[in-house]
Amino acid sequence: MNAVATRAQKIVVGIAEIRVACCDGDELVTYALGSCLGLAVYDPVTHVGGLLHAMLPDLACAPHKAGHPAMFVDDGVAELLRLCTERGAQKDRLVVKAAGGAAMSQGPQGAARIGDRNVASLRRALWKAGLLLTAKDLGGTLSRTMTLRVSDGSVTVSGEGGVRKL
Repeated sequence: MNAVATRAQKIVVGIAEIRVACCDGDELVTYALGSCLGLAVYDPVTHVGGLLHAMLPDLACAPHKAGHPAMFVDDGVAELLRLCTERGAQKDRLVVKAAGGAAMSQGPQGAARIGDRNVASLRRALWKAGLLLTAKDLGGTLSRTMTLRVSDGSVTVSGEGGVRKL
Protein backbone atom coordinates (compact mmCIF):
# COMPACT_ATOMS: atom_id res chain seq x y z
CA MET A 1 0.00 0.00 0.00
CA ASN A 2 1.24 3.49 -0.84
CA ALA A 3 -0.05 6.60 0.90
CA VAL A 4 0.62 10.29 1.40
CA ALA A 5 0.30 11.61 4.95
CA THR A 6 -1.09 15.10 5.63
CA ARG A 7 -1.07 15.43 9.49
CA ALA A 8 1.94 15.40 11.81
CA GLN A 9 2.43 11.83 12.99
CA LYS A 10 4.71 8.83 13.31
CA ILE A 11 4.15 6.85 10.13
CA VAL A 12 5.18 3.21 10.00
CA VAL A 13 6.34 1.97 6.61
CA GLY A 14 5.72 -1.76 6.40
CA ILE A 15 7.57 -4.31 4.34
CA ALA A 16 6.99 -3.69 0.62
CA GLU A 17 5.49 -0.25 1.28
CA ILE A 18 6.20 3.38 0.44
CA ARG A 19 5.11 6.39 2.47
CA VAL A 20 5.52 10.08 1.69
CA ALA A 21 5.05 12.90 4.21
CA CYS A 22 5.29 16.68 4.20
CA CYS A 23 4.31 17.82 7.72
CA ASP A 24 7.15 19.12 9.90
CA GLY A 25 6.24 16.86 12.82
CA ASP A 26 6.15 13.69 10.77
CA GLU A 27 8.53 10.80 11.24
CA LEU A 28 8.65 7.94 8.78
CA VAL A 29 9.96 4.73 10.32
CA THR A 30 10.54 1.23 8.99
CA TYR A 31 11.55 -1.82 10.97
CA ALA A 32 13.28 -5.11 10.24
CA LEU A 33 15.62 -4.00 7.46
CA GLY A 34 17.63 -7.20 7.20
CA SER A 35 18.25 -8.18 3.60
CA CYS A 36 15.47 -5.73 2.67
CA LEU A 37 16.43 -2.25 1.51
CA GLY A 38 15.28 1.01 3.07
CA LEU A 39 15.57 4.19 1.01
CA ALA A 40 14.86 7.65 2.42
CA VAL A 41 14.64 10.68 0.14
CA TYR A 42 14.16 14.26 1.32
CA ASP A 43 13.80 17.67 -0.32
CA PRO A 44 15.17 20.28 2.13
CA VAL A 45 13.29 23.14 0.44
CA THR A 46 9.77 21.69 0.38
CA HIS A 47 10.26 19.38 3.39
CA VAL A 48 8.82 16.47 1.44
CA GLY A 49 10.24 13.14 2.51
CA GLY A 50 9.61 9.57 1.51
CA LEU A 51 10.63 6.14 2.69
CA LEU A 52 10.65 2.83 0.81
CA HIS A 53 11.00 -0.65 2.35
CA ALA A 54 11.70 -3.03 -0.56
CA MET A 55 12.14 -6.80 -0.24
CA LEU A 56 13.55 -7.98 -3.56
CA PRO A 57 15.89 -6.52 -6.18
CA ASP A 58 13.57 -6.76 -9.20
CA LEU A 59 10.47 -8.29 -10.73
CA ALA A 60 12.38 -11.36 -11.96
CA CYS A 61 12.44 -12.56 -8.33
CA ALA A 62 8.63 -12.69 -8.05
CA PRO A 63 6.84 -12.06 -11.37
CA HIS A 64 3.44 -12.78 -9.78
CA LYS A 65 3.83 -9.54 -7.75
CA ALA A 66 4.10 -7.31 -10.84
CA GLY A 67 1.42 -4.88 -9.63
CA HIS A 68 3.22 -4.15 -6.37
CA PRO A 69 6.17 -1.82 -7.13
CA ALA A 70 7.20 -1.26 -3.49
CA MET A 71 8.12 -4.93 -3.19
CA PHE A 72 11.04 -4.42 -5.59
CA VAL A 73 14.02 -2.10 -5.24
CA ASP A 74 14.10 -1.01 -8.88
CA ASP A 75 10.37 -0.31 -9.27
CA GLY A 76 10.12 0.97 -5.70
CA VAL A 77 12.76 3.65 -6.26
CA ALA A 78 10.91 4.92 -9.34
CA GLU A 79 7.58 4.93 -7.47
CA LEU A 80 9.08 6.69 -4.44
CA LEU A 81 10.51 9.42 -6.66
CA ARG A 82 7.19 9.79 -8.49
CA LEU A 83 5.23 10.15 -5.24
CA CYS A 84 7.69 12.68 -3.79
CA THR A 85 7.72 14.85 -6.91
CA GLU A 86 3.90 14.77 -6.95
CA ARG A 87 4.04 16.39 -3.49
CA GLY A 88 6.43 19.12 -4.68
CA ALA A 89 9.90 17.66 -4.21
CA GLN A 90 12.44 18.35 -6.94
CA LYS A 91 14.69 15.48 -7.93
CA ASP A 92 17.79 17.67 -8.21
CA ARG A 93 17.44 18.72 -4.54
CA LEU A 94 16.85 15.27 -3.04
CA VAL A 95 19.03 13.99 -0.24
CA VAL A 96 19.18 10.20 -0.63
CA LYS A 97 20.06 7.77 2.17
CA ALA A 98 19.87 3.97 2.34
CA ALA A 99 20.07 1.20 4.92
CA GLY A 100 19.74 -2.58 4.92
CA GLY A 101 20.96 -5.11 2.41
CA ALA A 102 22.36 -7.41 5.09
CA ALA A 103 23.29 -11.08 4.65
CA MET A 104 20.66 -12.53 6.98
CA SER A 105 20.36 -16.11 5.75
CA GLN A 106 22.67 -19.04 6.22
CA GLY A 107 20.65 -21.05 3.67
CA PRO A 108 21.32 -21.59 -0.03
CA GLN A 109 23.82 -19.24 -1.62
CA GLY A 110 21.14 -17.36 -3.61
CA ALA A 111 19.10 -16.65 -0.48
CA ALA A 112 22.17 -15.46 1.40
CA ARG A 113 23.00 -12.98 -1.36
CA ILE A 114 19.61 -11.26 -1.60
CA GLY A 115 20.94 -8.33 0.45
CA ASP A 116 23.86 -7.87 -1.97
CA ARG A 117 21.48 -8.09 -4.92
CA ASN A 118 19.19 -5.48 -3.34
CA VAL A 119 22.11 -3.09 -2.92
CA ALA A 120 23.23 -3.63 -6.54
CA SER A 121 19.68 -3.01 -7.74
CA LEU A 122 19.54 0.20 -5.68
CA ARG A 123 22.75 1.50 -7.23
CA ARG A 124 21.41 0.79 -10.74
CA ALA A 125 18.04 2.42 -10.00
CA LEU A 126 19.67 5.54 -8.55
CA TRP A 127 22.09 5.76 -11.47
CA LYS A 128 19.16 5.49 -13.89
CA ALA A 129 17.38 8.30 -11.98
CA GLY A 130 20.53 10.46 -11.97
CA LEU A 131 20.85 10.35 -8.17
CA LEU A 132 23.67 9.50 -5.78
CA LEU A 133 23.57 8.23 -2.22
CA THR A 134 24.34 10.94 0.33
CA ALA A 135 24.79 8.43 3.16
CA LYS A 136 24.36 4.70 3.68
CA ASP A 137 24.43 1.89 6.21
CA LEU A 138 24.45 -1.18 3.97
CA GLY A 139 25.53 -4.81 4.24
CA GLY A 140 26.68 -6.60 7.35
CA THR A 141 24.62 -9.27 9.10
CA LEU A 142 22.30 -7.30 11.39
CA SER A 143 18.74 -6.04 11.04
CA ARG A 144 18.11 -2.30 11.31
CA THR A 145 15.36 0.24 11.94
CA MET A 146 15.43 3.40 9.79
CA THR A 147 13.73 6.70 10.70
CA LEU A 148 13.36 9.86 8.58
CA ARG A 149 12.38 13.06 10.41
CA VAL A 150 10.58 15.29 7.90
CA SER A 151 11.19 18.58 9.75
CA ASP A 152 14.92 18.51 9.02
CA GLY A 153 15.57 15.43 6.86
CA SER A 154 17.64 13.70 9.51
CA VAL A 155 17.87 9.93 9.18
CA THR A 156 18.79 7.58 11.99
CA VAL A 157 19.52 3.88 11.81
CA SER A 158 19.27 1.74 14.92
CA GLY A 159 20.05 -1.86 15.65
CA GLU A 160 22.14 -4.02 17.94
CA GLY A 161 25.01 -1.56 17.62
CA GLY A 162 22.97 1.39 18.91
CA VAL A 163 21.61 4.44 17.09
CA ARG A 164 23.58 6.17 14.35
CA LYS A 165 22.80 9.29 12.35
CA LEU A 166 23.27 8.96 8.58
